[in-house]
Amino acid sequence: MAVRQVRRPYEEHLAFNQVVGGSNEPTRTRAVAPDVPPGPFRSAGDPMTPSSNRRSRARPASAAAATPKRPFVAHHLAPRHEILSEEESKRVLEKLGTPPERLPKILVLDPGLKTDPKYEGMRESGENLLGRLVRIRRPSATAGEAIAYRLIVPSAGGD
Repeated sequence: MAVRQVRRPYEEHLAFNQVVGGSNEPTRTRAVAPDVPPGPFRSAGDPMTPSSNRRSRARPASAAAATPKRPFVAHHLAPRHEILSEEESKRVLEKLGTPPERLPKILVLDPGLKTDPKYEGMRESGENLLGRLVRIRRPSATAGEAIAYRLIVPSAGGD
């Protein structure tokens, strides 16, 4: 019995993967050496491959010292922080009637502390800031100025 060809009213097209040689295509045998992996391959001498000496290139110490440190400029939305002296911290704690452990904490390296002009001088002189209070003044629509206190604690880096 002869199989009759059915004539379709439309022309059949190959699928995209069959045209471009995608994953649906059966694997072909390669004419290259068997130890060469398929896909993009770069040799060891290829300049596009990062080498260890290029990755670990450090700037000379003289170049690091020549770069001036930029002064800190507080953002206009950052609230003003004020580091209180030890005596003033004790007075505020007595006034609030709460132990220091109950207050919210702030890390000694918090960038908000830089809004206090005395902060850098205290850090450079090696003054102990841990356990001190910080007064944070924020503008408030209802109270005019909202004051919050935070306890300075050491950072995760041990500073």
